[in-house]
Amino acid sequence: QVQLVESGGGSVQAGGSLTLSCAASGYIVSSGCMGWFRQAPGKEREVVASFYIGGVSTYYADFVKGRFTISQDNGKNTLYLQMNRLKAEDTAMYYCAAANQARCPYWSANQFKDPANFGVWGQGTQVTVSS
Repeated sequence: QVQLVESGGGSVQAGGSLTLSCAASGYIVSSGCMGWFRQAPGKEREVVASFYIGGVSTYYADFVKGRFTISQDNGKNTLYLQMNRLKAEDTAMYYCAAANQARCPYWSANQFKDPANFGVWGQGTQVTVSS
């Protein structure tokens, strides 16, 4: 059974930084397709960053390019999201997600952006940025 457990959220002032972690069990981070998504109140869940096989192919949403970085620690089987220069509009619940490892190698680029293609989700971690 695949389980994803996020941590690292919190409250920070605009311009600050946070690092989110996603510890995976039952799923090999280095050989799968994983992503970070976020959902603000009243809004749809949206992709922040996603990758295939440890960063061979990586996608970043335009609104985080140059500020956020997705990475992994294979020894810890953990996915990270380093968030710098945070803005008030980054306030949301952040979720880690994993996709079926047998299917995702054949995805188009757009499929990495769609939350519906990721079958396993963590419980989420709240990020609040005050201006």
